[in-house]
Amino acid sequence: MAYNQILPDDTGREHIIEIKDLCKSFDGTQVLKNITFYIRNNEFITLLGPSGCGKSTTLRIIAGFETADSGIVNFEGEDLLKVPAHKRNINTVFQRYALFPHLDVFDNVAFGLKIKKVPKKEIEQRVNTALAKVGLADYGERYIDQLSGGQMQRVAIARAIVNRPRILLLDEPLGALDLKMRKEMQIELKQMQRDLGITFVYVTHDQEEALTMSDTIIVMKDGIIQQIGTPIDVYNEPKNAYVADFIGESNIVPGTMKQDFEVTFSDGITFNCVDPLFPEFTKGEDNEVDMVIRPEDFYVSEEAEGRINGTVESIVFKGVHYEILVKSDNGIVWMVHNVDPVKVGQRVGLYVDPDDIQIMRKSEMSPEPGSYGIKKIAGQDEEEAEASSETPETDGGADV
Repeated sequence: MAYNQILPDDTGREHIIEIKDLCKSFDGTQVLKNITFYIRNNEFITLLGPSGCGKSTTLRIIAGFETADSGIVNFEGEDLLKVPAHKRNINTVFQRYALFPHLDVFDNVAFGLKIKKVPKKEIEQRVNTALAKVGLADYGERYIDQLSGGQMQRVAIARAIVNRPRILLLDEPLGALDLKMRKEMQIELKQMQRDLGITFVYVTHDQEEALTMSDTIIVMKDGIIQQIGTPIDVYNEPKNAYVADFIGESNIVPGTMKQDFEVTFSDGITFNCVDPLFPEFTKGEDNEVDMVIRPEDFYVSEEAEGRINGTVESIVFKGVHYEILVKSDNGIVWMVHNVDPVKVGQRVGLYVDPDDIQIMRKSEMSPEPGSYGIKKIAGQDEEEAEASSETPETDGGADV
């Protein structure tokens, strides 16, 4: 059914949910600050960020488990905030699956349908269909303690999709699995979403999960959206130092631009790039910027003029590559990933292709000169940990 969209989108695709200026506070602390985004129909969208960034609160407002202080949440053109949680055509899978150990798999999946007094024959048909879709067609008579972690996760998903939701919300659902199982389930979840043809809204702090599964990633920090984009865009074209640092390993260093397509690093070396001056910059002046170079984009060669010349400080074998730290002659420490080893103390020259240098505006999270990564605010880690510990535990045990 067509309806008027309140948020612009040049793709022409239908929005199943639109969120505008959403705000939420707990005990006087604002955890969502004018959040605005949309979710397209049949999209796999991920809310990504550290503990306390507001991603789970956003999910719980969509689900109806939390109320918003202000803002708009439209679901297919209707005001979702006026609809009770149990009447929303939305289901949630939490990190703690909350399966009933005294019931077998079939009855766990059928539980919600029985509460709704769905006819027995229809329950049987819908439960068997749901179990088949998650790859558990022959598991109906097994009990929960006879299942692996991945199988329990699939039962939780089957219990959600048996209700035929338009949207499935997943709050850190892979957090309880071991690393190998998580990687396998990432691929399975994405394939499941395609097969089911419904919208998945996924919450995680794991960048690899977000990059592997998502059509769209929303990066959040301190209740504010930092960037929205495809996994490729967010990784290759981060909007600020925080996003660049949070999504993968990054060298983030200050520099200046006097003209289009040319940037001077803080150690005085000028490289070509593919970015023009920002509109607010003045040509010919030393306009301050931040630059991102991914460790894998460096070439390691011999010292030469026009290269970043320095000394290898450390080298660690990571399996598919070596992680090398090179201290340039002007004191900047660069992280480099290279398939060929070097020796500690060896002199090298680093260079990079123009399209592998990403230019960003300066921000409060800009790096300190002298090392890769973003500036850490004193006491930030302790404050975040304290805030997380004070948050009431949710059904999924997730963050605010």
